[in-house]
Amino acid sequence: MSEILLNAWQQTSWIEIIAVIFSIAYTILAAYESNWCWPAAIISVSIYTSICFSAKLYSETGLQVFYLIMAFYGWFEWTRNGQQKPELKISKIDNQIHLLLVVAGITGTALLYYIMKKYTDAALPLADSVVTAFSLVTTYMMVKKYIENWLWWIVIDGLAVYIYISRGYTLTAVLYFIYVIIVVVAYFKWRKLLLK
Repeated sequence: MSEILLNAWQQTSWIEIIAVIFSIAYTILAAYESNWCWPAAIISVSIYTSICFSAKLYSETGLQVFYLIMAFYGWFEWTRNGQQKPELKISKIDNQIHLLLVVAGITGTALLYYIMKKYTDAALPLADSVVTAFSLVTTYMMVKKYIENWLWWIVIDGLAVYIYISRGYTLTAVLYFIYVIIVVVAYFKWRKLLLK
């Protein structure tokens, strides 16, 4: 493990370190339902847009742009109480909506894979497409405070570990491994709040 971390440190730029710090801050703050998670997300995804593009992870680059838009939308959604709509609460997703989101993820994966494989020099077109398509869906679930989003993130972040290791971004791979741990904790935290 220490050899992996040493290798990660030697290959890591300061900009990647800043992105990792703000990414961890985002996830922890989201687990605590803090509205400050969204500014942290804005900073981290802005940096990761550049990192993913330079790594030829084009679906991931597009995903980062989507995350940026969703960070602003999430900030609005989470802070909208007191005006026309009530405060957004943690909830379970309806089974029909859940099925539609699964179908959307699969459809998005197939479409992105076709585009990446046929029209780009994408490094890992299938894995990149799966992570991107399902991250889009799961980010929507996060903004709506559906508790199941955390379960989806466990799988997505696990696959992202493989993607970033294979592209030489070891520190970012370590970040996604840390995400898996934080996401498990966040799920149980939200579950406890949901059961109150």
